[in-house]
Amino acid sequence: MKISSLALAAGLLGTLTSTPAFAGAPDPLASTATPKPRPAAQQADTSFSVGEIVVTARGMAGSSDNVLTSVDRMGGDVAQRADVDNVYELIGQMPGIQVTDFNQGTTSGKFSMRGFNGEGNINAVKLLIDGIPSNSNDGNMPYIDVAFPLNIAAIEVVRGTSDPRHGLHAIAGSANILTRSGGSYVDARASVGSYDTLEGQLVAGLERGAVSQNYQIAYRDSDGYRDHSSSQRLSLSGRWGLALGEDVRLGAIARYYEADAEEPGYLTFADSRADPRMTNDYNISDGDSRTIQQYAVTLDASFSDRLDWSAMAYHNRFRDDRYVKFSAAASQQRRLTAEDHFGLSTALHWHGYLSEIPLMLEAGGNVEWQDNRSARWLSVERVPTSQTRDQQFDLTVGGVYVQAILEPAAWLRITPAYRIDRVGGDFSNRLNGSAAPINDYGSIEQPKLSVAILPAEGVTLYGNWGRTFQIGLGSGAYLIPPRQQDLAPSINTGWELGAKYRLGETVEARVAYWEQSATGEIARKLNDPLGDFENVGATDRRGVDVQLGVKPASGLSLWAAVAWQEATIAQPPADSPQLVGNAINHTPRWLWSGGAEYAPSESLSLSLTGRGQSSYHLTTANAEGKWGELAVFDAAARFRVNERLELGLAVKNLGDRYYEYVWWDGSQTLHSPANGRNVTASARLRF
Repeated sequence: MKISSLALAAGLLGTLTSTPAFAGAPDPLASTATPKPRPAAQQADTSFSVGEIVVTARGMAGSSDNVLTSVDRMGGDVAQRADVDNVYELIGQMPGIQVTDFNQGTTSGKFSMRGFNGEGNINAVKLLIDGIPSNSNDGNMPYIDVAFPLNIAAIEVVRGTSDPRHGLHAIAGSANILTRSGGSYVDARASVGSYDTLEGQLVAGLERGAVSQNYQIAYRDSDGYRDHSSSQRLSLSGRWGLALGEDVRLGAIARYYEADAEEPGYLTFADSRADPRMTNDYNISDGDSRTIQQYAVTLDASFSDRLDWSAMAYHNRFRDDRYVKFSAAASQQRRLTAEDHFGLSTALHWHGYLSEIPLMLEAGGNVEWQDNRSARWLSVERVPTSQTRDQQFDLTVGGVYVQAILEPAAWLRITPAYRIDRVGGDFSNRLNGSAAPINDYGSIEQPKLSVAILPAEGVTLYGNWGRTFQIGLGSGAYLIPPRQQDLAPSINTGWELGAKYRLGETVEARVAYWEQSATGEIARKLNDPLGDFENVGATDRRGVDVQLGVKPASGLSLWAAVAWQEATIAQPPADSPQLVGNAINHTPRWLWSGGAEYAPSESLSLSLTGRGQSSYHLTTANAEGKWGELAVFDAAARFRVNERLELGLAVKNLGDRYYEYVWWDGSQTLHSPANGRNVTASARLRF
C-alpha cells in the first residue's frame, strides 16, 4: 500500500469504547494523593430504547454507554419476534429512521438518518455487525442481509458527528447489529405467509465451562408481492468463545450468505396505478445472484480493574452478479461486483483518578484494506453484447483516535476526543489500460467534544459538536483524467443539543435539536458507465427529534417518535447557481413511528405499530413534483401455549395502503410499489 502514515494504525486500531461508573481505589499513575470518596454518580443517559435491553457482563472496551449523543437501542425481544422481509425494515421501526425500499430482488433497500437519503449515491451510516465493519466499498449495506431476526440480541444506532470510534462512512452516525453470544439454548421459528412465503430460523447456543458456541441457520423463500419477484435466501453463522481465566477471552465469528432473486423492475406512473403487481416484459430476465462471507477473530483482555484492551481482525467477501434494465428505453446491464476487505481494529482503555477527578482515557483506531473490482456489460436477455466498465481498485483507509471522559463534578461529564484518518490506494481501468492514484486527501482531522449535565435524578442535558468526513466512492476516490486537481474530502461539521428524562420504568422521553453542514458534498452517479461522481456543493441539514415511551399500566407499553428534518443546498456548484436553497432529493421533511403493546395475560400479547413519512423531491432541481408519502400500520398477536411453544399471527400494511418508491430517470418518474396487505403465521419453539 502507498500510505506509509498508516503504519501507526497497526498499533492503535479499533472501535471506541466506554466505561461503567468510575469506582475503586486510586491509581498511582493518575495521582499520588488518595481521592476523597464521592457518592455514586448518576449515569449520563442519552439513549432511547424500544423493547427490553438485556445487559450482559462485558469489559470496559466495547460499550457505547458513554457516547454522549442521541443513541437508540432495540431489544432482542422485539427483533426476534419480527416478521420482516429484510432486517433494514426492523431498524426502520426505530425513531427517526428513513427506509428506502427499492423492492428489487437483492437490491431491496436500506435505512438512513439525519437528513441523508438511502439512494446509494451518498451513504452516511457506518454499519457494523458485532462490531465488524459491514459496508461495501460504496457505503451500501448488503451485509445486513446476513443477520436474520431470531439471532439478533440488540441493535444500537448512534447518531451525529461526535463519536470518534469510526471514520469511513460514519458521516451521520453508525448502527451496530449485535447477535446472540453465550448461553445454552435452542430456539426455532417457522413462518408461512402471503405470496407463498416460507421462512425457517434455527439458533442454538451451548456454553460449557470456558467454551461457548452459538449457531444460526436461516432460510427464506418467497414469490414476492409483484410478478417476477421470487427470491431464495440462505444464511449460516457461528460464534465461538474461549475464556482463558477471568481476564482474557478469545472469540471467532464466521458467516456465509447466498441469495438468488428475480427483479420486477420499475413501472411507469400509469402502470403502477393500473396494476401495481405487474412486471414489464423487458424485465423478465432481470435478476441477481449474491454471496457474502464474513470472518473475524477477537481478543478482549483485562490487565487490571483499570486497564482493558480489545482487538479484532476481520475479512469481508462480497460477490454480486446482477442483470437489470431500468426502463424500456434503456439497455439491460450486467453488473459484476467482487470485493475483499481486510481489517484490524483495537482499543486500549484506562480509567482512574486525576487529582481526585474521575478520568477515563482511551486510544484506538482501525485500518481497512480493500481489493475491489467493478465490471459492467450491455446485454440482451442475459447475453453480453459489449463491455462498458472493467475497473480494479485498491483502497486503504485507516484512522486513530484518543478520547477522555472527565467528571469534575458529580453532575458534569466532559468528553473531548480527536480522530485523524488517512487514505491510500490505486485505480486501474482494464478496458483502456490506464491507471490513476488516489486523491491526496491528506490527514483528515476530526475534533469532537461532548458535554452532559445531570441537574436532577433521571434528567440528562447533553450537547455535542464534532466533525466527520466523506471521500469519493468507487472510481470517484481517484485522480482520473480529465481531472487534474486532487479532490478534498467533504467535511461535515455537526452539533446537537438534547434532553433526556427517565422516571423509573414508567416514562422515558428525549428531545434533541441538531444541525450538520458539509463542504463540497459529492454524490455518486448511480448509472454512470465510469462510476463517476457529481459535486452537490455545500449543504446544510438540521432537524428536531422527539421520542416518548410510557408504561401507564401493567402489561401496557406505548412509544412514539417524530422527526422533522431539512436538507438543503447552501452553496451549489458554479455551473448550477439556480439550485441554491433547494431541497436535497429523497429527504422527507417528516418521519414518524410508534407502537403499542398490550399483554392482558402472561400468555397473550397484542401489538400495533406504525410508521410514516411526508413526500420528497426526486432531484435537486425540485421540478418533478413530490412523491413518496406513506402511513403504514402493522398488527400482531402472540399466544404462549406453554413455556416452549409460542404461536403468532401478523398482518402488515393493515389498511392495504398503496405506497411506493419513486425516482426520476431524466424523462419520467419510475415507480416501485411496496407490498400490499399481507399475513404471516408463525410458530416458535424454545428449549
